[in-house]
Amino acid sequence: MITLDSPVEAVLGSVASRGSKKRSAIVDGLGLRTVGDLLRHFPRRYLETGRLTRVKELRPGQLLTVVGEVSHSALKTYTDRRSRRPAYRLETVLHTDGADLSMTFFAKNQGTASFFARTYAQGRRGLFWGQVSTFGQQWQLTNPKAVLFTAEGDSEDPDTFAVLAGADGLFPLYPLTKGVESWELQRAVTFARGILEEGQPPDLLPADVRERQGLPEARAALDWIHAPADHDQVAAAQRHYRFTEALVTQLVLARRRAASRRQGARARTGGGGLLEAFDARLPFELTAGQCEIGEQIFDDLARSHPMNRLLQGEVGSGKTVVALRAMLRVIDSGGQAALLAPTEVLAQQHHRSLTALLGDLAQGGLLGGAEEGTRVALLTGSMPKAARARALLEAASGEAGLVIGTHALLQERVLFADLGLVVVDEQHRFGVEQRAALTGKGATPPHLLVMTATPIPRTVAMTVFGDLEVSTLTELPAGRQPLQTTVVPVREQPAWIDRVWARVREEVEAGRQAYVLCPRISDDSVEAGEVPVVDYDDEGNPLAPPAGMAAVEQITSDLSREQLAGLRVERLHGRLPADEKDRVMRAFAAGEIDVLVCTTVIEVGVDVGNATVMVVLDADRFGISQLHQLRGRVGRGGHPGLCLLVSAAEEDSPARQRLAAVARTSDGFELSRVDLELRREGDVLGASQHGFRSSLQDLRVLRDEETILAARDEAERLLAADPGLAGPAELAAAVAALELSVESEFMEKS
Repeated sequence: MITLDSPVEAVLGSVASRGSKKRSAIVDGLGLRTVGDLLRHFPRRYLETGRLTRVKELRPGQLLTVVGEVSHSALKTYTDRRSRRPAYRLETVLHTDGADLSMTFFAKNQGTASFFARTYAQGRRGLFWGQVSTFGQQWQLTNPKAVLFTAEGDSEDPDTFAVLAGADGLFPLYPLTKGVESWELQRAVTFARGILEEGQPPDLLPADVRERQGLPEARAALDWIHAPADHDQVAAAQRHYRFTEALVTQLVLARRRAASRRQGARARTGGGGLLEAFDARLPFELTAGQCEIGEQIFDDLARSHPMNRLLQGEVGSGKTVVALRAMLRVIDSGGQAALLAPTEVLAQQHHRSLTALLGDLAQGGLLGGAEEGTRVALLTGSMPKAARARALLEAASGEAGLVIGTHALLQERVLFADLGLVVVDEQHRFGVEQRAALTGKGATPPHLLVMTATPIPRTVAMTVFGDLEVSTLTELPAGRQPLQTTVVPVREQPAWIDRVWARVREEVEAGRQAYVLCPRISDDSVEAGEVPVVDYDDEGNPLAPPAGMAAVEQITSDLSREQLAGLRVERLHGRLPADEKDRVMRAFAAGEIDVLVCTTVIEVGVDVGNATVMVVLDADRFGISQLHQLRGRVGRGGHPGLCLLVSAAEEDSPARQRLAAVARTSDGFELSRVDLELRREGDVLGASQHGFRSSLQDLRVLRDEETILAARDEAERLLAADPGLAGPAELAAAVAALELSVESEFMEKS
């Protein structure tokens, strides 16, 4: 008998006997080092066995199992687009009892190509399976596999043939690596299940939880996931594993929240008169949503445990004013607030706009300052030494109630007298470790408010998992104009780019201004910290970006000399000195620049009401969240906005899907869901912000949202009855293991 901790070699049997390469492919290539690893390597899909597919009933996407004969086979040579080297493809046609199916086999070298040509020569018969699709008017078999017959009509692999053509139930198809086939893993899994020690795998779920949720026991789920009789058993097994993972995760999060509450925070209830004075001087009326969410935040600040709230609102919905009122409440209570911004441009903009909003309330202790006032300090990495020293002193002494800064705030020598609230603007631009570095500067844990206009997949994932309380601003302030977003497909319509520049000129001649966004600064660089979005292959590996992406330096020169000659065209990017960036932004805000060619330094916070058109060059190199943020820079005044997404990406590519989604809707939450569907949720419990490298094994945030919420309810029920999880030993062990893992370290900092 074996256990889940036994080495996987113990069950490989005849598979491993085929050679060390086969064993290495399974152990190292797939990372399956124990029997438990093997049994947790679940099938990605299933073939119906027991009967051959009737080819006359084909439908796209169907998994096909069919006996056929190769009626045509031709080896062709072509040039690989990436390597520029010769490559080969074998084009074949499979004759069946219904429609003929085309099959293509690709090879990078002549040896492999010759092997394919011999294996699938005209006249070869066998059992073929794969996924059906169409190309033009022709049915084809995608990624085909086969068990071929000998000249005498016998199968070259009788065991596999018997499984596929004669067995009952469903045949599992596993995620594979080079040198390993599905039937080899299936044999090893079947053997392992047959000799697995009694009581393995253990049941993590208490019986009453299983009963309430209608879930099978652990052993039944294991058998049904690997050897199901039908799709109902597959679905039941999947529900078991997804719910189990969700419950363990929810228990860890709930215990962390409880520990945070026990740690405590200082209640901030106001009383100093600063907030009241600010509200009295506001030049506009707060929306109903701003007032309601403000009260939610004030209630959180008055509690003796840290607030952990996400403030979601469309671009221009007034999140900054809500955050400022929260910061003033903390300052009124004798504490300090820190506002963390992702770029110097945004930090400077916040400093100017908040100081202007506060007026003499931002000059506390100075001649002419209001009696209730405070001081607003700015701290960025490129500040002159004297100004930086003054800002550090004001923060450490408590003289500055509000400190605004970039990553410079995270440095160890930045100290606060009494940090009571941390506000993170555009939180998706910061990792959990960076946020933790700032929240760790308080004598007691400070309250935390994170803001975003488009929650990227990780933010949505954390929201669904219950790590953040969510407030949403749905109203837009009066005067905001509609924004039109259009994709400009220059691959199919190259002449449309001329119309783009003509449209920019029309807006400028009407007295407006324009942005032109580029993914690069120069031909050999991108904006610091801003790597353009890449596409991924089916396994999640990043594809190389295309050459020749638009660069600020070159585009500025070209537009000034050609398409926009005679207009005032300027550049802005992160490599410019801080004083130069500030000068350019002030000039653009004052209407002294017609067209600003820039990188994503203007992505958030920049507010120039006269800007009405934005052209995003190589728009496919930006993510959905970035594009939504970028287009929010136009149409902020009294005129409608226009955003033109210029792309040479292929029409059916993932990149064009992203652009189409952005053009289709301006709803931030809807776009975040599209982002999840296109590139998954990223590392929900860790630091990775992009998809395909998820720490989740079985869960998917959008697909399993109801499961996650049900698991949260069960976690609260379990902890209410048994805070220490002393009862369900196996479940407690799984929770403890996750709490001790690297992922839980990141969760604690989130």
